[in-house]
Amino acid sequence: MNKDEERGFALEVVQQLRAAGYEALWAGGCVRDLCMGKAPSDYDVATSATPQQVRVVFGKRRTLPVGVAFGVVIVLAPRPGASQVEVATFRTDGGYSDGRHPDAVVFSTAQEDAKRRDFTINGMFYDPESNEIIDYVGGEDDIRAGLIRAIGKADHRLSEDKLRMLRAIRFAAKFGFRIESDTRSAVARHASEITLVSGERIYSELRKTLETTRADWAIREWYEVGLLKYILPELAALGDTERERAARALTACGPGDWLHKLCVSLWFAVKEDPTAVAPVVLSLRSRLKLANEESDAIGFCLQVQNLLRHSETKRWSSVQPVLANKHARQAVAVFGAIANGIESGHESLRHTHEWLVGQLSLPQKKLNPEPLLNGADLIACGLPPNPQFQQILGQARALQLDGILLDRRAALDWLAGNVSR
Repeated sequence: MNKDEERGFALEVVQQLRAAGYEALWAGGCVRDLCMGKAPSDYDVATSATPQQVRVVFGKRRTLPVGVAFGVVIVLAPRPGASQVEVATFRTDGGYSDGRHPDAVVFSTAQEDAKRRDFTINGMFYDPESNEIIDYVGGEDDIRAGLIRAIGKADHRLSEDKLRMLRAIRFAAKFGFRIESDTRSAVARHASEITLVSGERIYSELRKTLETTRADWAIREWYEVGLLKYILPELAALGDTERERAARALTACGPGDWLHKLCVSLWFAVKEDPTAVAPVVLSLRSRLKLANEESDAIGFCLQVQNLLRHSETKRWSSVQPVLANKHARQAVAVFGAIANGIESGHESLRHTHEWLVGQLSLPQKKLNPEPLLNGADLIACGLPPNPQFQQILGQARALQLDGILLDRRAALDWLAGNVSR
């Protein structure tokens, strides 16, 4: 479905619920986006219908009871593989003993439902038939003022769901807003409680925040309110000057690619000690529950930065394996952000980055040519398979890449000479 079709389907959901005698409105982030003149990425509907009643209206084949205990049902579009809309019953929440989810919910009214949401900009409703915004919490005013404000008492909202501390900073970074003073003070008071949130949830917010254009601001804000030492202690341990340089380097990254930005910032924590890379990556993977592919990419990007820095003066056989790696473009992009994001006086680094980008653009046959020798060639020369194979093949490969062995005939002659000795 395109954006117009998604909006049309979300309107149909509201209309069908109303035709069945229930109140129904668009809710949450889609209303915020509409108020800001942005096209919503998805639509949520809030209704007076209970989950069971929603399933009766749309039929069990088109509904998924993903969170019935919290009043949530997914309604699927008629066409298979098309859009879906989350439909939630108006509710108030009980206590949050786990600091993340309500222990129980009570179905209620739209006004009460608005009051239990996190921030005013996310607490509005929208009538898609009359094009009317229903705002019980002052969200429109805060959007105009560029503020992230907790609904009700900030300490209460944040103590309910600790992840809201990171969400406040993420929304501020995404929209270029400020965090309202009482809300920001509450984040600082509750910062240590972020450890009650799972690594997967923290990782999700961290990733979304780094993808914004204000990742540099977010790092400063995490530090100032006391969150950084719990989510990225490697950066919190830096001195003020280095941490500021790390944040400033992110301005050279632009939007998107959270992993790129994370590597750029972490480089300032390991740059003087390459042996620190493995412990940092291991800690990240354990703390944030990173996938192996992600942690491998981070480790590679950090480990090769010193080699890339001096790549123009090194043998091609040292540089080529790095540039032939599947994470090479990521690593070179990290190097470029560091080179362009730190203070002036580093023209040589910027020149090296341009050179590396040029090497990556080489045809594959030139950047990563087929090896001139293989194990079968060694066996043909009378060498039995043994651990020395890889050493010999590695020597031949280095000579090939450095332009000393130009073709297979030269490589076989070199091999024959080495075997005879």
